[in-house]
Amino acid sequence: MIFDKFRRVLGGGGFALGLALAEVAALVDPTVVVAQEAAKETEEPGGDPPAKPLDEVGVKALIKQIDDRQKNSGDYKTLVYIERKEKTKNDVVMEAVVYRRDADDKLMILFTQPKSERGKGYLRIDRNLWMYDPGTGKWERRTERERIGGTDSRRADFDESRLAEEFDAKYEGIEALGKIQAHKLTLTVKKGVDVAYPRIALWCNTSSGNVLKRQEFAASGKLMRTNLTPKWAKRYSESKKADVWTPKTIYIYDEVEKGNSTVIVLKDMDLRPLQANLFTKAWLESQSR
Repeated sequence: MIFDKFRRVLGGGGFALGLALAEVAALVDPTVVVAQEAAKETEEPGGDPPAKPLDEVGVKALIKQIDDRQKNSGDYKTLVYIERKEKTKNDVVMEAVVYRRDADDKLMILFTQPKSERGKGYLRIDRNLWMYDPGTGKWERRTERERIGGTDSRRADFDESRLAEEFDAKYEGIEALGKIQAHKLTLTVKKGVDVAYPRIALWCNTSSGNVLKRQEFAASGKLMRTNLTPKWAKRYSESKKADVWTPKTIYIYDEVEKGNSTVIVLKDMDLRPLQANLFTKAWLESQSR
Protein backbone atom coordinates (compact mmCIF):
# COMPACT_ATOMS: atom_id res chain seq x y z
CA MET A 1 0.00 0.00 0.00
CA ILE A 2 0.92 3.64 -0.32
CA PHE A 3 1.91 3.98 3.35
CA ASP A 4 4.27 1.01 3.19
CA LYS A 5 6.06 2.61 0.28
CA PHE A 6 6.30 5.90 2.17
CA ARG A 7 8.03 4.07 5.01
CA ARG A 8 10.49 2.38 2.66
CA VAL A 9 11.33 5.71 1.01
CA LEU A 10 11.68 7.68 4.22
CA GLY A 11 13.18 5.00 6.42
CA GLY A 12 16.10 3.99 4.25
CA GLY A 13 18.62 6.34 5.84
CA GLY A 14 19.71 9.76 4.64
CA PHE A 15 17.45 12.23 2.88
CA ALA A 16 15.10 11.11 0.09
CA LEU A 17 15.35 13.75 -2.63
CA GLY A 18 11.75 13.58 -3.62
CA LEU A 19 11.59 11.52 -6.76
CA ALA A 20 10.39 8.41 -4.98
CA LEU A 21 8.02 10.36 -2.74
CA ALA A 22 6.53 12.14 -5.73
CA GLU A 23 6.06 8.75 -7.38
CA VAL A 24 4.20 7.51 -4.30
CA ALA A 25 1.89 10.52 -4.22
CA ALA A 26 0.98 10.01 -7.87
CA LEU A 27 -0.06 6.38 -7.38
CA VAL A 28 -3.46 7.00 -5.87
CA ASP A 29 -5.94 9.76 -5.16
CA PRO A 30 -5.78 10.36 -1.36
CA THR A 31 -9.45 11.43 -1.34
CA VAL A 32 -10.17 7.73 -1.86
CA VAL A 33 -7.39 6.60 0.47
CA VAL A 34 -8.78 8.61 3.41
CA ALA A 35 -11.85 6.40 3.70
CA GLN A 36 -9.98 3.16 2.96
CA GLU A 37 -7.19 3.76 5.46
CA ALA A 38 -9.53 5.06 8.17
CA ALA A 39 -11.70 1.98 7.70
CA LYS A 40 -8.71 -0.34 8.26
CA GLU A 41 -7.77 1.50 11.43
CA THR A 42 -11.22 1.30 13.01
CA GLU A 43 -12.60 -1.91 11.56
CA GLU A 44 -13.77 -4.48 14.13
CA PRO A 45 -15.51 -7.85 13.72
CA GLY A 46 -19.22 -7.30 13.29
CA GLY A 47 -18.77 -3.61 12.47
CA ASP A 48 -19.51 -0.57 14.61
CA PRO A 49 -23.03 0.13 15.90
CA PRO A 50 -24.95 2.92 14.13
CA ALA A 51 -23.74 6.33 15.25
CA LYS A 52 -26.07 8.65 17.14
CA PRO A 53 -26.27 12.41 16.52
CA LEU A 54 -24.60 14.66 19.09
CA ASP A 55 -26.37 17.22 21.25
CA GLU A 56 -24.72 20.48 22.38
CA VAL A 57 -23.01 18.77 25.30
CA GLY A 58 -21.73 16.00 23.02
CA VAL A 59 -20.33 18.52 20.52
CA LYS A 60 -18.39 20.35 23.24
CA ALA A 61 -17.10 17.04 24.56
CA LEU A 62 -15.92 15.99 21.08
CA ILE A 63 -14.05 19.27 20.49
CA LYS A 64 -12.43 19.00 23.91
CA GLN A 65 -11.42 15.41 23.17
CA ILE A 66 -9.77 16.43 19.89
CA ASP A 67 -7.74 19.10 21.70
CA ASP A 68 -6.85 16.93 24.69
CA ARG A 69 -5.72 13.99 22.58
CA GLN A 70 -3.19 16.05 20.61
CA LYS A 71 -1.86 18.04 23.56
CA ASN A 72 1.03 16.93 25.75
CA SER A 73 1.55 18.35 29.23
CA GLY A 74 5.30 18.18 28.59
CA ASP A 75 7.37 18.54 25.42
CA TYR A 76 6.97 17.12 21.91
CA LYS A 77 9.35 16.48 19.01
CA THR A 78 8.77 14.83 15.65
CA LEU A 79 10.50 14.47 12.30
CA VAL A 80 8.46 15.58 9.29
CA TYR A 81 8.85 15.20 5.53
CA ILE A 82 6.98 17.77 3.47
CA GLU A 83 6.30 17.31 -0.24
CA ARG A 84 5.16 20.34 -2.23
CA LYS A 85 3.52 19.87 -5.61
CA GLU A 86 2.73 22.83 -7.87
CA LYS A 87 1.36 22.75 -11.40
CA THR A 88 4.08 24.82 -13.01
CA LYS A 89 7.08 23.84 -10.85
CA ASN A 90 9.14 20.78 -10.01
CA ASP A 91 8.09 18.82 -6.94
CA VAL A 92 10.08 19.63 -3.81
CA VAL A 93 10.60 17.52 -0.68
CA MET A 94 11.83 19.05 2.57
CA GLU A 95 12.81 17.59 5.91
CA ALA A 96 12.19 19.41 9.18
CA VAL A 97 12.02 18.84 12.92
CA VAL A 98 9.02 20.13 14.85
CA TYR A 99 9.38 21.02 18.52
CA ARG A 100 6.52 21.90 20.87
CA ARG A 101 6.16 22.92 24.50
CA ASP A 102 2.40 22.77 24.88
CA ALA A 103 2.30 24.04 28.47
CA ASP A 104 3.69 27.39 27.24
CA ASP A 105 2.13 27.39 23.74
CA LYS A 106 5.57 27.35 22.12
CA LEU A 107 6.37 25.91 18.70
CA MET A 108 9.48 25.64 16.56
CA ILE A 109 9.91 24.27 13.03
CA LEU A 110 13.55 23.81 11.96
CA PHE A 111 14.29 22.83 8.35
CA THR A 112 17.20 20.41 7.94
CA GLN A 113 17.02 19.40 4.24
CA PRO A 114 17.55 20.16 1.39
CA LYS A 115 20.72 22.20 1.73
CA SER A 116 19.02 25.31 0.32
CA GLU A 117 16.50 25.26 3.21
CA ARG A 118 18.79 24.09 6.01
CA GLY A 119 18.74 26.36 9.05
CA LYS A 120 15.54 28.17 8.12
CA GLY A 121 12.86 28.01 10.72
CA TYR A 122 9.78 29.31 12.47
CA LEU A 123 9.34 30.17 16.13
CA ARG A 124 6.02 30.83 17.86
CA ILE A 125 6.37 32.59 21.20
CA ASP A 126 3.93 34.87 23.04
CA ARG A 127 1.36 34.08 20.30
CA ASN A 128 3.60 35.67 17.65
CA LEU A 129 4.97 33.68 14.70
CA TRP A 130 8.50 34.54 13.56
CA MET A 131 10.47 33.27 10.55
CA TYR A 132 14.27 33.12 10.46
CA ASP A 133 16.34 33.14 7.26
CA PRO A 134 20.02 32.25 7.88
CA GLY A 135 20.93 33.69 4.48
CA THR A 136 20.13 37.21 5.67
CA GLY A 137 20.38 36.58 9.40
CA LYS A 138 17.06 38.35 9.86
CA TRP A 139 13.81 37.54 11.65
CA GLU A 140 10.43 38.53 10.21
CA ARG A 141 7.06 38.39 11.91
CA ARG A 142 4.50 36.29 10.01
CA THR A 143 0.73 35.93 10.11
CA GLU A 144 -1.36 32.81 10.71
CA ARG A 145 -1.82 32.60 6.91
CA GLU A 146 1.92 32.05 6.39
CA ARG A 147 2.66 29.25 3.92
CA ILE A 148 5.20 27.22 5.91
CA GLY A 149 8.28 26.71 3.75
CA GLY A 150 6.34 28.01 0.75
CA THR A 151 3.99 24.99 0.87
CA ASP A 152 0.22 24.73 1.37
CA SER A 153 0.75 24.02 5.08
CA ARG A 154 0.08 26.50 7.89
CA ARG A 155 1.34 26.82 11.45
CA ALA A 156 -1.74 25.03 12.81
CA ASP A 157 -0.90 21.88 10.81
CA PHE A 158 2.16 21.32 13.03
CA ASP A 159 0.93 22.73 16.33
CA GLU A 160 -1.32 21.39 19.08
CA SER A 161 -5.08 21.65 18.54
CA ARG A 162 -6.85 24.63 20.15
CA LEU A 163 -10.33 24.27 18.66
CA ALA A 164 -12.25 24.77 21.92
CA GLU A 165 -10.23 27.88 22.72
CA GLU A 166 -10.49 29.46 19.27
CA PHE A 167 -13.85 28.38 17.78
CA ASP A 168 -17.54 27.96 18.51
CA ALA A 169 -18.91 24.67 17.16
CA LYS A 170 -22.24 23.85 15.52
CA TYR A 171 -23.41 20.31 14.80
CA GLU A 172 -24.40 19.55 11.18
CA GLY A 173 -25.22 15.84 11.41
CA ILE A 174 -23.72 12.50 10.38
CA GLU A 175 -22.22 12.04 6.92
CA ALA A 176 -20.46 9.17 5.19
CA LEU A 177 -16.82 9.31 4.08
CA GLY A 178 -16.70 6.14 2.05
CA LYS A 179 -17.73 3.42 4.52
CA ILE A 180 -16.87 5.55 7.53
CA GLN A 181 -19.54 7.49 9.43
CA ALA A 182 -18.44 10.96 10.50
CA HIS A 183 -19.84 13.71 12.70
CA LYS A 184 -19.79 16.94 10.69
CA LEU A 185 -19.22 20.19 12.58
CA THR A 186 -19.04 23.82 11.51
CA LEU A 187 -16.56 25.91 13.51
CA THR A 188 -16.72 29.72 13.62
CA VAL A 189 -13.84 31.72 15.07
CA LYS A 190 -14.45 33.47 18.38
CA LYS A 191 -14.29 37.25 18.55
CA GLY A 192 -10.78 38.64 18.89
CA VAL A 193 -9.00 35.37 18.03
CA ASP A 194 -6.39 35.38 15.24
CA VAL A 195 -6.54 32.28 13.04
CA ALA A 196 -5.69 31.50 9.43
CA TYR A 197 -9.33 30.96 8.41
CA PRO A 198 -12.46 32.09 10.30
CA ARG A 199 -14.69 29.15 9.40
CA ILE A 200 -13.91 25.43 9.34
CA ALA A 201 -15.94 22.35 8.37
CA LEU A 202 -14.79 19.30 10.31
CA TRP A 203 -15.57 15.59 9.82
CA CYS A 204 -14.76 13.37 12.83
CA ASN A 205 -14.86 9.58 12.88
CA THR A 206 -17.94 8.59 14.94
CA SER A 207 -16.06 5.55 16.27
CA SER A 208 -12.63 6.94 17.20
CA GLY A 209 -13.33 10.68 17.37
CA ASN A 210 -10.30 11.38 15.16
CA VAL A 211 -10.52 14.15 12.56
CA LEU A 212 -10.65 12.68 9.04
CA LYS A 213 -11.36 15.74 6.93
CA ARG A 214 -11.10 19.49 7.41
CA GLN A 215 -12.13 22.28 5.05
CA GLU A 216 -11.17 25.89 5.70
CA PHE A 217 -13.04 28.95 4.43
CA ALA A 218 -12.22 32.65 4.05
CA ALA A 219 -14.46 35.31 5.59
CA SER A 220 -16.17 35.61 2.18
CA GLY A 221 -17.20 31.95 2.38
CA LYS A 222 -14.72 30.86 -0.32
CA LEU A 223 -13.21 27.40 0.23
CA MET A 224 -9.44 27.78 0.59
CA ARG A 225 -8.00 24.42 1.71
CA THR A 226 -9.01 20.80 2.23
CA ASN A 227 -7.02 18.64 4.67
CA LEU A 228 -7.30 14.84 4.92
CA THR A 229 -5.90 12.90 7.90
CA PRO A 230 -6.86 9.23 7.33
CA LYS A 231 -4.62 7.58 9.93
CA TRP A 232 -3.43 8.57 13.39
CA ALA A 233 -0.62 7.43 15.68
CA LYS A 234 -0.43 7.56 19.46
CA ARG A 235 2.35 7.37 22.03
CA TYR A 236 2.16 7.23 25.81
CA SER A 237 3.36 10.37 27.58
CA GLU A 238 4.88 10.04 31.03
CA SER A 239 4.24 13.70 31.81
CA LYS A 240 0.61 13.56 30.65
CA LYS A 241 -0.01 10.02 31.98
CA ALA A 242 -2.03 9.38 28.84
CA ASP A 243 -1.56 8.95 25.08
CA VAL A 244 -0.70 11.80 22.71
CA TRP A 245 -2.22 11.47 19.23
CA THR A 246 -0.88 12.87 15.97
CA PRO A 247 -1.73 12.29 12.28
CA LYS A 248 0.57 9.88 10.46
CA THR A 249 0.10 11.71 7.15
CA ILE A 250 -1.63 14.99 6.25
CA TYR A 251 -2.85 15.59 2.70
CA ILE A 252 -3.43 19.29 1.98
CA TYR A 253 -5.19 20.51 -1.18
CA ASP A 254 -5.12 24.11 -2.36
CA GLU A 255 -8.72 24.85 -3.39
CA VAL A 256 -7.82 28.19 -4.99
CA GLU A 257 -4.86 27.09 -7.12
CA LYS A 258 -6.26 23.75 -8.26
CA GLY A 259 -3.57 21.13 -8.80
CA ASN A 260 -1.34 22.42 -5.99
CA SER A 261 -1.00 20.19 -2.95
CA THR A 262 1.22 19.32 0.00
CA VAL A 263 1.79 16.01 1.79
CA ILE A 264 3.21 15.94 5.33
CA VAL A 265 4.55 12.66 6.74
CA LEU A 266 5.18 12.64 10.51
CA LYS A 267 7.64 10.13 12.01
CA ASP A 268 9.46 9.32 15.24
CA MET A 269 7.32 11.14 17.81
CA ASP A 270 9.41 11.84 20.94
CA LEU A 271 7.76 13.07 24.15
CA ARG A 272 10.86 13.31 26.35
CA PRO A 273 11.75 16.70 27.89
CA LEU A 274 13.62 19.14 25.64
CA GLN A 275 16.37 21.49 26.80
CA ALA A 276 15.03 24.52 28.64
CA ASN A 277 16.42 27.24 26.32
CA LEU A 278 15.42 25.60 23.04
CA PHE A 279 12.47 27.88 22.23
CA THR A 280 14.57 31.00 21.68
CA LYS A 281 15.75 32.93 18.66
CA ALA A 282 19.36 32.39 19.75
CA TRP A 283 18.98 28.59 19.75
CA LEU A 284 17.40 28.48 16.30
CA GLU A 285 20.09 30.82 14.90
CA SER A 286 22.80 28.55 16.33
CA GLN A 287 21.57 25.61 14.23
CA SER A 288 22.76 27.22 10.97
CA ARG A 289 26.27 28.08 12.12
